[in-house]
Amino acid sequence: MIKTDDLHIAPFREDGVTYGTPTWIWCVEVDGNLYVRAYNGQRSSWYQAALREKAGKIVAAGMTKEVRFEPVAGSVNDQIDSAYKAKYHGSRYLDHMISEGSRNATIRIVPLNLNTTS
Repeated sequence: MIKTDDLHIAPFREDGVTYGTPTWIWCVEVDGNLYVRAYNGQRSSWYQAALREKAGKIVAAGMTKEVRFEPVAGSVNDQIDSAYKAKYHGSRYLDHMISEGSRNATIRIVPLNLNTTS
């Protein structure tokens, strides 16, 4: 999966064609799935767009991938918390990213195809 910390997420805008402004975001992998959380919780504009449009793109490690966005709830959030703790240990932002507000704004990123561009 994503091994770098340069992931940018860009859900579609309301027209369903134009990508939104890429937003730099932390990502973690759990059981082969890629997850992201909104630092500002459900108020975050990229999070709201991801839920509304359900698709967009991510850019990381020189690759661009078309993706689908799925909201996440339930016990998998405990595993996601653990992944955040392991990957971002020592960051002053970690406690906020595993807080209830950010947990409630967790998205699973699912690649739509294997096509990538550099």
